[in-house]
Amino acid sequence: MQDGLSGRRFGFAVAALAVLLCGGTIAFRLILHESWLRSIYRAVVTTSLTGLDTNPQGTGAILVTMVLVLGGVALFAFVAGVMAEALLGGLVTGAWADKRKRRAIERMRDHYIICGYGRVGRRIAAEFRDAGAAFVVLDYSDTALVEARERGDTFVSGNGTDDHSLREAGLETARGLVASSDSDVDNLYIVLSARTARPDLLIVARASTEDAAQKLSLAGADRIVQPYLAAGRQMANLMLKPQVSAFLDAVTSAAGPDLHFEEIEVTSSSGTAGKTLRELRIRQATGALVVAIRQRDGGFDATPLPDARLEDGDVVIAAGTLEELRALEDLFAARGAVAR
Repeated sequence: MQDGLSGRRFGFAVAALAVLLCGGTIAFRLILHESWLRSIYRAVVTTSLTGLDTNPQGTGAILVTMVLVLGGVALFAFVAGVMAEALLGGLVTGAWADKRKRRAIERMRDHYIICGYGRVGRRIAAEFRDAGAAFVVLDYSDTALVEARERGDTFVSGNGTDDHSLREAGLETARGLVASSDSDVDNLYIVLSARTARPDLLIVARASTEDAAQKLSLAGADRIVQPYLAAGRQMANLMLKPQVSAFLDAVTSAAGPDLHFEEIEVTSSSGTAGKTLRELRIRQATGALVVAIRQRDGGFDATPLPDARLEDGDVVIAAGTLEELRALEDLFAARGAVAR
């Protein structure tokens, strides 16, 4: 809107200049009886405030000269004001937007950082957006930043391999980081930088080869995804087990049907540690279904029985509607926590 307004003002200034020059040329032609070329020259020199090579003769010529001088002063003052407004307006707006963005990131807690906003990064952002998860995009590509701005994603212009850029993206308060750059080398440096600064951070990294995946694991990545390997496995399963694959694809998508998955950590403060699934009556109390338990030692109980006992540090993986999963989170919330 501001750009359109400035454009109209510049158009008005050009039109006013043309009227001033035409009027001055005709006036000098009629009053001084000079040639058209000499009249145009006198009008241009007078309006542009560069002075006259001769003094105007006669009262009429003097009056025309005064009008052109005053008109030129007003016109150039107007143009200068429009230019200053456009320049300062852009600087102030940009500075205000940057300041507001920094404050928004500083207020974030338990958000995610996406380092690399290519095809994979944009897909990750779409899933986060559908799930309602807060995230910050970190990339230095002009194309990536334009796309992030168009989608309304919070972004930081920088490189994930740079410690300062990671801090700008809120690394200190982030819940997790995704290294989704197209370069394995960049992802390796991103993982090293993030792991050094935040030993407790959940880090998921992209790798194009098995060798890169091993190095990323050694650097500190908690999970490594190989897009080509994952795509090949999914395509094979779609052929061999099409209905199973279709179901898993539907329930694992953030924008999927009513059935959702959630993981909840068991803590001693919740009063659930040391109890069995039967004692907690999860199904009856919340409607959610516990489909697996990840134990503290990293092992999985993929078919937990009612007598399965939960220990502090275990992670319960459950399925249900959003309302059922919220009730389940309340059940496992710390005693004394305020209900949402």
